[in-house]
Parts: sequence; structure tokens; C-alpha cells
Amino acid sequence: MRIAIRSVGLLALMAWATSCSGSDRPNGAIEGAAHPPEVLAARDAATAATAAALEARSGTPRALAAKQILFGDLHVHTTYSPDAFTLALPIMGGEGAHTLADACDFARYCSELDFFSHNDHAEGLTPEHWAETRRAVRACNARANDPANQDLMVFAGWEWTQVGLTPETHWGHKNVIFLGQEDDELPARAINSRPYGADIGLFMSVRQAGMGRFVDPLHWGQYKDLEWMIDRIIDVPECPRDVDSRELPPDCHENAPTPDVLYRKLDEWGFDTLVIPHGNAWGSYTPPLATWDKTLTSRMHDPEKVRLIEIMSGHGNSEQYRSFRNFTRAADGTLSCPAPTADFLPCCWRAGEIQRERCGDIPATECDALVARAQRLAMEANVTPSFVFPDTRPEDWLDCDQCRDCFKPAFNYRATESVQYALALSSRDETDADGAPLRFRLGFIGSTDDHTSRPGTGYKQYARKKMTFSPGMQNRFMSPRDALPVDDPDRAMPLPPDIRNMDSERVTSFTYPGGIVAVHAAARTREAVWSALKQREVYGTSGPKILLWFDLLNGPDGAVPMGGEAEMTGIPRFEVRAAGAFVQKPGCPASTRGALSPERLAALCAGECDHPGDVRHAIEAIEIVRIRPRTEPGERPEDLIEDPWKRFECEPSPDGCAVRFEDEDLPASGRDVLYYARAVQEATPAINGDQLRTRFDAAGNPVSVEPCFGDFRTDASDDCLAPANERAWSSPIYIDVPAGVPAP
Repeated sequence: MRIAIRSVGLLALMAWATSCSGSDRPNGAIEGAAHPPEVLAARDAATAATAAALEARSGTPRALAAKQILFGDLHVHTTYSPDAFTLALPIMGGEGAHTLADACDFARYCSELDFFSHNDHAEGLTPEHWAETRRAVRACNARANDPANQDLMVFAGWEWTQVGLTPETHWGHKNVIFLGQEDDELPARAINSRPYGADIGLFMSVRQAGMGRFVDPLHWGQYKDLEWMIDRIIDVPECPRDVDSRELPPDCHENAPTPDVLYRKLDEWGFDTLVIPHGNAWGSYTPPLATWDKTLTSRMHDPEKVRLIEIMSGHGNSEQYRSFRNFTRAADGTLSCPAPTADFLPCCWRAGEIQRERCGDIPATECDALVARAQRLAMEANVTPSFVFPDTRPEDWLDCDQCRDCFKPAFNYRATESVQYALALSSRDETDADGAPLRFRLGFIGSTDDHTSRPGTGYKQYARKKMTFSPGMQNRFMSPRDALPVDDPDRAMPLPPDIRNMDSERVTSFTYPGGIVAVHAAARTREAVWSALKQREVYGTSGPKILLWFDLLNGPDGAVPMGGEAEMTGIPRFEVRAAGAFVQKPGCPASTRGALSPERLAALCAGECDHPGDVRHAIEAIEIVRIRPRTEPGERPEDLIEDPWKRFECEPSPDGCAVRFEDEDLPASGRDVLYYARAVQEATPAINGDQLRTRFDAAGNPVSVEPCFGDFRTDASDDCLAPANERAWSSPIYIDVPAGVPAP
């Protein structure tokens, strides 16, 4: 009888569920009011007090006029992004919809930011959702009260999410952000990276996630809502090509398959715009042989729009260049797998080792041939070498293709897509508007790339599953490799040429709460923040609110702040001042507890907020990186990038650290140079601070790893903490040798 009752109940549940149809998810309502002026005054006074202490420590006033340091996040997704919606499903351990209104309340009261931007993927941003984004930006800004002293400033934008299958067709991801917020100050459509006439295969594969409702019928409606959104994206037609953007209808998908088309369309609108590349060294989607070189042309690089780069995100750090390669390709197309070194294990080499371990007692010559075949297939597998052995576990691949000595590195690190590599380039064939060789002159920011409407999650290292991009299947019988057949577990197998299955099992060991951006702004207004961004008077941090100043003291016209440029032939003199972030107190401040309901506080902030104490973490060291951009085609990046060029150990002090230095080599070098400062904070526990937790033998060879999984294999309460030195990166100061000054 009891079994019969349960069966009837289950049938009733299924009948109810199947009757539900999908619908759009509402944006929700902003709950928190603006911070009162006294809260902002206290926040700014704390920074001013630290600046005064550093001035006393240095013994001299700072050469530049004082500006406010404001913190923000210029890379935030809601579940208007299809990938964010998919990862928010219960079957992935998600929490359900994350709205534009959530981001406003989280930034104001959980992370206590001063500004942020919305950046949902343009490829899936329907006309209705772009219109709702614009309205949400205005609604959040309207709560800021005093226009001259805004507690939170929000910018509208989107992400242009391009992924090419080959190095020649890959241009990467870029966030597009606008100063204006009114409808007549913003494009009528988000401009996406879809190829012209692209099929809908990608969206149909996302739509298949809706089938999870049959495994999870209690949340049937969420899966149907995903299907509804994907169907709506597919229904929107492609805009006509080669038509001025201002003349197109608002209800079509406007495609810009390459950066030059994107820049042209933005020029047609004529709005003040920033385009910020990000995730360039992240190997989950970047082809192994991709480099910055092809982007450094007047067609594919717009220096007026591309003034900043995201050096750190929730997907890791893309700063540092390394000389290792995943593999190489000769002029005739032949691929070569390099042998491992003390610093790097190529995945193609590891594929050969796995094959050798499976050879058994077959003749050595036959085994060697299979090893060579496995290496070749792994190189041909593009971004998914581990899938040539579909039956392997992630642990079998050890730490292949990872940067072992980088701070919080991006997964499957692409060294020739790093920020340092980009800055070392210089074009001999093209010049900028001033007639100088075309180069990348970029300011540095950090941001989160958060996909749960949580701007600025790096204030505390907690709640890994909420505060990082680390979803995973919660059902043991579902595996990301189930779709690939295993014809012969002892042999590597070729993959379809278009396979893009992310190595999600290992990638979640390289997800972090993410970085933030800091600006030196003349006022607490949207216009002042925007001006600082455009002038590159900005820096990025790995998450904490570290304070940083970096100045050229003796520029031709006086002091020059970070991000600035100068022409000079004499010895440049610099000063760096830095102070660590405040040590966090548990819980949330009274101002937050009084502004948000307990239910919203728990849902958004997970019980913890940015709650600074009175003492700052010590700055352990200040490092200076010097890069001399290439003047000859044959110059090696490792000879141009000096990291660190100088390192200054700091006395442990909550008052921070101040150092001065000069470059006596500049006058004799006869070549342009750039410098940036890196402030390294004392070690503290960090989510995925030890990534794969690799263990080595006495000879330095990796022997085992313990990945921090996003799925059921790692407990959701395990934050995978390990010590890490959080840091801040100043924007570079660019010094050019005047034209006509000969090199020695």
C-alpha cells in the first residue's frame, strides 16, 4: 500500500512538472539603499590615513596631487548569460537565477565596491535582456543619491566572446563598456562575435542541459526556463551585413566575427567606449599555438579603445611570460612535442608516458611507435589533449600544461598570450598615430569574471562553490567524458577536429574568487572613474583592496603617475608606495545588516561581507618588472622581459612600504622601455592557492595530484585553501627615447 501511494505521488509530481512551460526570468528588485555619507567618509578616511602614514614613512610628500582610490569590478555576468544559467542549475550544484538586481545589492553591501559593470555574453543577449540591462544600470545608479559623491557607480556593457579553433582564427574575449547610461547613449543592440551565417549548434548543445529536469523533477521549471531562453536566442534573426549599426532594427543579432568589425561598428555609434581583453592566457579555449602577434596591426588593434587589459580574473593570472611551449610547429606544419623540464610538463609528453605505461609486453619498437602516435594525437587535439585517452582520470595527467611557478595561474597556461609577451612586442611595419612603432600600451586591471551576479568576490576566501567559477555535476553517474567512446583503452584515439569539451575536471583547481580594479580618481563620480580608466591611472589586485601608488618623479613636465607616458633620455627616477588590505573581521558590518534582510544577506553574501578591521596586512616585497619592447624580429621575449628586474624586501609593517629606484641603463640603451610595480602581500590562506596540489619526488618530477573538483568528488564545504601571496599590479609607465636619438 505504501509503495502504491509513493508511486501515485511520483506520477502526480511528473504530471505536474510536464505541464509546466518555460518563461523568462524577471530581473528582481534592488533591496539596499545607498550608503549614508558618513559610511563613505569613513571608507575614504581610512585610505587617506594610510596614505599619510606612507608619506611619513617615505619622508617626502607624494609628488602628485592626492586622488581617491576607488575599487571596482569590470567583468560581471548574470544568468542572462547562457553559460551562467546552465551552471546555476541545481544539477550543477547551482543556486538558480542570478539577476541584475542581485549584482547591485552584492556590490553595494557584500563586497563594498565603488563601481562595477554588467558584461553578459553578447552572443546570447536577447534584445529584451539588453534593454533590461540598460534599465537595471539606471536603477542601481539612481540609488547612489548625491551625484557628486556616489556610493556605487554602474556601467553598461557586454562581453564579445570570440573563440577560434585555430591560432590564426582565435581573437579571444573582450569586454565592451560604455560611459553613458541612457538609451540614446548606448547601442541599440549588443554586438556579438558570431561568424556570419553561424549555425545554432552551440546553443542547441546548451539547450540540452534542460534535459536535466528528468533527473531533477523538483526543479523542473528552472530547466524549462533555460530552454525558453535558448529558444528565444535562436528565434532572433541575424542582422543584415554591411549596414551602418545605427540603421539596423533593434530586434536582430548584430554579428562582428573579428575585432576590426567590432571596432568599426562601435565607431559608427560614436559613444565613449572601452574594449578590455581578458583571459588571453587561459588555455581551456585558447589554441596552444596562439600568440598576440597577429593582433598587433592597425586593423586588429584600436589603441583608443583598447587601453586596458584584465591581468587577473576568477580564471587566473595571465601576467607572466614563460619560455615553455605546449608544443611547436615547424614551417612545414610538422608538430614537435618538447621534453619536460623542471618547470613544465607538456600534455603531449604526458600522453606518450600514459601510452608507454599501457604498452605491457609488446615489442619496444611497437611501443615507441604508439608513444609517438599518442603525442601526435595529443598535439592535434587542440585544447583537449586529455580526451585522446577518454578512460583516463584527471589525476593521470598530473600537472601537464600548467605554469608551476606562476601566482594563481590560468589553466593550461598559454605563455605567448600573456600580458608580458604582449608588452614586449613592437611592429616594424606599422606605426601609431604619432608615427612611432605600433605597440600595445595597456593599463592593468583585475576583475572577477563572476557568473553569479557577485561583483568583487575576492574580499574573503570562503564559500568556494558560491564565490568562484567551480560548478560540477552533482550526480555520480554523469561524467563529462561519457559522450566519448572508448574503442581501445590501451590506445590513444583521434578526436573530431571541432571538439571543444572543456577539461572541467581539472580546470576547477584553477578557479579563484577573482581580482578587482582600483582607480586613482579625482572624485567619487562616474565621470571621474571613467577618466581614470581612460588615462590608465589604474591598477589590478588579486582580490584584496591593496593600496598602490607608482610614479615617475622626474618626467620632463613633472611627475607622471602609473599608466602615463614620457619622452626622456636622462636617468628616470621612480617611487612606489603600497599598503596591504585590511585584515578582515568575521561576518558583516552593521551598515549591511541594517540594509539587507537576513534572507537576502544569506542568499547573496553567504553570511560574510567585506568587513575590514583596523590593521592592514604587511607588504612583503615590492617587485619591479622592466620590459624593453622588441626592435628586431629575432629578439627573444625572455631577453626583453626582466621579471623581476628589481626586488625590494619590505619591513613587516601595517603602515605599508615605500621604495625609490632609478634606471641608470636607460640613457645608454637608446631604446624604449616600460616599468610596472608589483606589491606582494604577506601569505594568507587562499582558495586553490596550491591549484592541483602536485606532489614531487626527490628529483623534482611530479608523481601525484589532488585536484579540487567542482563536482561530487570534492565536498562542497571544502574551500581547498593553501597559502598564497596576494598582490597588486600597477599599470606600466611607458618611457620612449625621443626620435632621432641613436642607439649605441
